[in-house]
Amino acid sequence: MAGRRPSHNRGGRQSAPRYAPPAPPTPRPERQPKPVYGKPFVLLEDDRKNTFEFVGGAWVPYARSIAECRLDCQVTALAQKVNNMTRYEVRPQV
Repeated sequence: MAGRRPSHNRGGRQSAPRYAPPAPPTPRPERQPKPVYGKPFVLLEDDRKNTFEFVGGAWVPYARSIAECRLDCQVTALAQKVNNMTRYEVRPQV
């Protein structure tokens, strides 16, 4: 019969001191409801950061920049470019 091997200290493992107070429970952050977005529309942005919206068969200047739209809208860059302008799909919050 083989004897038991002596247990050795397994490097690096340390136990907490016996006199330490228990850790306070961590507060759980409240979940915020997911935003609801409306109907998407397409904007174009040129190299000078001017934006254009397609209205009535023509591209007309849009009042807000893409950076301003990102603050309260869902903005997605689309793959194709039109006349060296980047297309974006913008969905405002309802």
